[in-house]
Amino acid sequence: MDSISKQVFIEEQFPGVTLGVISNSQGLIQIDAPPSPEDGRSWRAALMGVGGGPERILINLDPHPDRTLGVRAMDCSVIAHEMTAQVFRNRPSTFKSQGDDSGADWESLPGLTGIRWVSPEISFTQNMTMHWDNMPVLLESRPGPNPGAIWVILPDEKIVFVGDAVLKNQPPFLANADLPVWLENLALLQSKAYSDFTVVSGRDGVVSTTVIGSQVDFIKDAYKRLEKLSKRKPKPDITEGLVQPLLSKFRGSAARQKQYSHRLSFGLRQYYSRHYHPGTDKDE
Repeated sequence: MDSISKQVFIEEQFPGVTLGVISNSQGLIQIDAPPSPEDGRSWRAALMGVGGGPERILINLDPHPDRTLGVRAMDCSVIAHEMTAQVFRNRPSTFKSQGDDSGADWESLPGLTGIRWVSPEISFTQNMTMHWDNMPVLLESRPGPNPGAIWVILPDEKIVFVGDAVLKNQPPFLANADLPVWLENLALLQSKAYSDFTVVSGRDGVVSTTVIGSQVDFIKDAYKRLEKLSKRKPKPDITEGLVQPLLSKFRGSAARQKQYSHRLSFGLRQYYSRHYHPGTDKDE
């Protein structure tokens, strides 16, 4: 666990997610959970050494299984955006692996089938402020990667948790995205409003302005290619031809490249289906 301020910590050892925790006099505000229940129990044990008051609450940055599968093991109330809450209302109560091959990290973990989802108990639509002590915690709707995506902002500490809005050296998840809106939020992140903030990615820890710029370039490129493709009005299968040109921007092991290829293939097809060829979409 790494400290990024006196009261704010992040953990990057679990697959698929960077976890956050804010310690204050009332208790711990946790950000996301490991996908594996076993890892969740390990994380709970680690949190005992963080200090703070007795209360516990967890914020989900979006509904992606990588950050929501293990929430039950955290045994606390959950806050999320209303669109994330809606996703849980539409899901079966028990998670069953469908073998979507979407390039998510949970797909490589054994024994996850049969986990019961935990629906958010508190939700909001635009913004919400938590006052557990003298350090306010702001939750803001920031769709783009997902309709239910949010940022967690600590204005006094100048820290912002941005979830899947920014990833480092790995392709983003596109299936539920709105790329123009995503670019608007990244422009805000690059503006003076966040010029001196520590930016925490939901999968890659603290990221630099260079990484944010690379994310902008990727989203612009992917959007331009999809827009050009849509003018020909082909079926969604045609997006397979975009995978390798976009994948070439990332480096990694052979296994990672295969995973990222699946992620882009699945995401591009679902994005195209939703935005240009309605009626064939599927949740990521």
